[in-house]
Amino acid sequence: MTATLTAKTPAATPVETYTPKQWTARRSREKPAVTAWAAAQGFTAKPGQVLVLPDNRSGRAARVLAGIGETPDLWSWAAIAQALPEGEYRLADSKAGDDAALGWALAGYRFDRYRKPAAGKKGKPKLVWPAKANRARVIALYEAIVLARDLINTPAADMGPADLAEAARAAALIGGAQFNCIIGDELLEQNYPMVHAVGRASNRLPRLIDLVWGNPKHPKLTLVGKGVCFDTGGLNLKPSAGMLLMKKDMGGAAVVLGLATAIMAMKLPVRLRVLIAAVENSVSGNAMRPGDVLTSRKGLTVEIGNTDAEGRLVLADALAEADGEKPDWLIDCATLTGAARVAVGPDLPALYSNDDAMAQSLLEAGRAAADPLWHMPLYKPYREYIEGKVADISNSGDTPFAGSITAALFLNEFVEKTKSWAHLDMFAWMPRARPGRPFGAEATGLRAMFTAIEKRYAGRRR
Repeated sequence: MTATLTAKTPAATPVETYTPKQWTARRSREKPAVTAWAAAQGFTAKPGQVLVLPDNRSGRAARVLAGIGETPDLWSWAAIAQALPEGEYRLADSKAGDDAALGWALAGYRFDRYRKPAAGKKGKPKLVWPAKANRARVIALYEAIVLARDLINTPAADMGPADLAEAARAAALIGGAQFNCIIGDELLEQNYPMVHAVGRASNRLPRLIDLVWGNPKHPKLTLVGKGVCFDTGGLNLKPSAGMLLMKKDMGGAAVVLGLATAIMAMKLPVRLRVLIAAVENSVSGNAMRPGDVLTSRKGLTVEIGNTDAEGRLVLADALAEADGEKPDWLIDCATLTGAARVAVGPDLPALYSNDDAMAQSLLEAGRAAADPLWHMPLYKPYREYIEGKVADISNSGDTPFAGSITAALFLNEFVEKTKSWAHLDMFAWMPRARPGRPFGAEATGLRAMFTAIEKRYAGRRR
């Protein structure tokens, strides 16, 4: 954070932002030399476009003109930051606040754990903190997003169930939370049989991570994350192309862990609980088989129609535990289905909920935070698609239709007492680079959820 945001300095170059329409009106009031220079450089105030105006005497930058959209969000500011050379800048826009600061900071994000430092590497442009930015909030969100991205980007060899648990332990220590972890055969002893069944084939033991923070008198907020640290598909083995990105199959866990750090850092008035089922879905002699029947924590029997539909199994046990406390809000996040990506693409998490008011709160927060979600139907008639042949329910449908919906309906079976539950089926990955969002991991939905939680429990309007 200190690399891209800085204290006020007299040397900072002012950055003036204009929409194309505003720039057209402004040109007539500029000096001829400025308008000529802008025309020569093709500057039209297209969003993300920048023009550095030099000081004729010193040769240094005197002003920066930057293009911005009609409704700028943090990615607009990230585009400006990414286009600027190294230096110190301040925003002339007096209304700029959290979005400007956070977007500028995220423009500097790189995952370079496995790279040698580049010789002559370009320095990052630094921004003087905008006067209206809530520094604590911006830092909390920035660090939450970076944590989630770094965890997802890390290869599975270095991010197994134990490594994910250590990341959660570190977050708990920093935030002052209680931390507990149920490991290996202890999962059977404490009745998390489906978490155990999915993870038992790996030599890296499965575990249930449990983090608790906050005043017990405050409203209960529980976050559940799918932490499949690598997914081979099990005995229903994925093809090589399908396995290539499976280090990111713990993306839901990474997002809820990052979200939890922001909640703790901002001391939101909730009693927070985070449950992460951390496993590796591997192949060995004791791997679960198609046709097996598992008994879940809730007591429902589950027929294994496909061992590659493992995420919903580990989530089901965690959701059953969460549901027992009847939290005020219960949210689970998972990189659950390819069907959701076919339906809404990589940017939009598919949102399911048993509470329309909760769903609306999350949708509105997503729009406000430029982190959109898409509301999908929890269409109960499709429950027949996952009816078990020899058990209460099947973990995979008997039809190619509505794969994301049937996965959500499966999870809904394990949420009985909680009146407000939301499920986010997300991609957690950027397939192409954009300003502030390099190719690779993305904390999809994190800012939307934080904004909704903040508004509900802290009553803070952005």
